Amino acid sequence: MSLETVREHFKKWSRERDVKEFDTSSATVQEAAETIGVIPARIAKTLSFRGKEDQAILVVTAGDAKIDNKKFRQTFDFKARMLSPEQVLEQTGHAIGGVCPFGLRNNLDVFLDVSLKRFDTVFPACGSTNSAIELTNEELATYASAKKWVNVCKGWDTADIKEKVIEESM
Repeated sequence: MSLETVREHFKKWSRERDVKEFDTSSATVQEAAETIGVIPARIAKTLSFRGKEDQAILVVTAGDAKIDNKKFRQTFDFKARMLSPEQVLEQTGHAIGGVCPFGLRNNLDVFLDVSLKRFDTVFPACGSTNSAIELTNEELATYASAKKWVNVCKGWDTADIKEKVIEESM
């Protein structure tokens, strides 16, 4: 049902046909990268955290990025505590493996991490364990109604991004 909700979400921009369904799993970053044929870093993973007043927040990061607890706390003014699979489904309407910032059950705040900015396009899930869509960062921000860009992952300061892009292109 979640995949249909996401397709419905993308109808606002006539992009519902751009949602790809695969015969193989895209539930993990590695599986998604293999299924799509890209490096794992280009998979836009959506992480669900307990926010203030029991309202979840979503942070979309590059597939190879890891949350830096200190940066997270400085940015959001609370500790990074991930939701349980049941809470993720309850808050987002999407099960683990298909969580994305589109077609959400609740009106959640979505933040995009700067780790995504080194890519022209990224591949977020689309509500199921075998779906994705290719989007530019600008499209991702628009379609997810993202509040803002944040820097909450380890090793992704703006200068670090430029160095990592150079390293990956070698």
